[in-house]
Amino acid sequence: MSDIIIGRSVKSFAAPAVLPWLVGAGVYALQLTLGQRLLSDPDSYSHIAVGRWIMAHGAVPASDPFSFSMHGAPWISFEWLSELVYAAVYALLGWAGVVALAAAAIALAVGLLTRFLLRELSPLPALLMVLASVVLLAPHMLARPHVLILPILVTWAAALVRSMDRRTPPPYWALPLLTLWANLHGSVVLALGLIAPAVLEALLDAKRSEWPQVLLRWLPFSALAVAASCLTPYGPESLLMPLKTLGLGPALGWITEWRPQDFGHVGPFELLLLAGLFALSRGVTIPVVRMLVVLGLLHFALAQVRNADLLAMLAPLYLATPLARQFGAQAEAGEGGSMRGVNLTVSTVLIVVTGLALVRDVRPPRINTPEAAVVNADLADAGPVLNDYSFGGYLIFAGIPTFIDGRGELYGGEFIDRYNRDLSLANLRDFLKLLDQYKFGATLLAPNTPAVALLDRLPNWQRVYSDDVAVVHKRRDTPGK
Repeated sequence: MSDIIIGRSVKSFAAPAVLPWLVGAGVYALQLTLGQRLLSDPDSYSHIAVGRWIMAHGAVPASDPFSFSMHGAPWISFEWLSELVYAAVYALLGWAGVVALAAAAIALAVGLLTRFLLRELSPLPALLMVLASVVLLAPHMLARPHVLILPILVTWAAALVRSMDRRTPPPYWALPLLTLWANLHGSVVLALGLIAPAVLEALLDAKRSEWPQVLLRWLPFSALAVAASCLTPYGPESLLMPLKTLGLGPALGWITEWRPQDFGHVGPFELLLLAGLFALSRGVTIPVVRMLVVLGLLHFALAQVRNADLLAMLAPLYLATPLARQFGAQAEAGEGGSMRGVNLTVSTVLIVVTGLALVRDVRPPRINTPEAAVVNADLADAGPVLNDYSFGGYLIFAGIPTFIDGRGELYGGEFIDRYNRDLSLANLRDFLKLLDQYKFGATLLAPNTPAVALLDRLPNWQRVYSDDVAVVHKRRDTPGK
């Protein structure tokens, strides 16, 4: 009798039920501990500023209201809902609230990934895959709109993969997720792209005579998915945003997150890639459609650093069932009847950790915050300011028109390329032309920018402020006279 009681007690706390909670809570607590790390991207400032603009005007912008170089040019805030949420949280709870929100979204995504993997895999391989995912995702764990769609990304992909695994009809229940995704972030076209592997695998699994039925089953779902993705204030225009960003061409090389992976030194990405190659050498075989998906994700991750998070969150979902079938690692379904104690404990811990985090004084790092330079040099009244790219977010937040900021789709590849060539003094003559063309009254640049040393020597410019974050020069004469 005692053996039966013990067996039931252990089974009621089975790994598939408990581990997602524990993993999610652990990731959440870790993110809150790191705190400022989530605010290390300068665009966190501008996203909150855009959200405040939307609240103040009761509408989404259709043209640029934040820069002087592109003021009034057509521009859409394709992440408007995320920016509105961040702005509201910031207004209520400050930077600590922004950190807690971003950390919660990341933790929820990782917890969901763990839950979905444990449907197919035993705990050890599932946790190893989750650990690899967290390592790949870590550089992009930032308080920006993309982290808010990570739980949606995982849920949507898992729904499609489950349809592929079980050969069931398309998951119509998941379509509303696309509307939410489309308003939170401009990458919803990726969600539409994930439908193709599901259709292809369904066709390959069916007899040729059954292909019309397969297509009739998936085509209405695909059409509704496109329609759901267009339900935004901008209609289908938001679907084109990734194309506009990729259309920046060579200028993407100036933006860190859009650069290819750097194998000049050994890093986590390379180590995990080598581990994957080693696994394949041990006889791991993957169905052709799943392998094509993983290869596509790997290509994106190699081409742009920021796409490593797609590889991190999606590849495990497509690999779980093939690996489970090959190695017999299928997890047993655990009972969820006695989870009340676990839920209560984890919830209590999360509430306590969140409360402690909200009373902390956390804010973006100084390197992206030239507050002292702006105040001491009175840049608000200095006229047009030639600013460092990484200071654009703070200037928007402070209400000072920017020359350039993180909205690459607004400025275009030619503009970004010229800016970087000029400030690096790769084209000295054009830099001097730039100073006069835009009639700058001041410059706000990082100390290590090559143009700073030249401005120190130009007779019409004077250094008026400097610290370890920013250097300010002001024009000695009056621009335009």
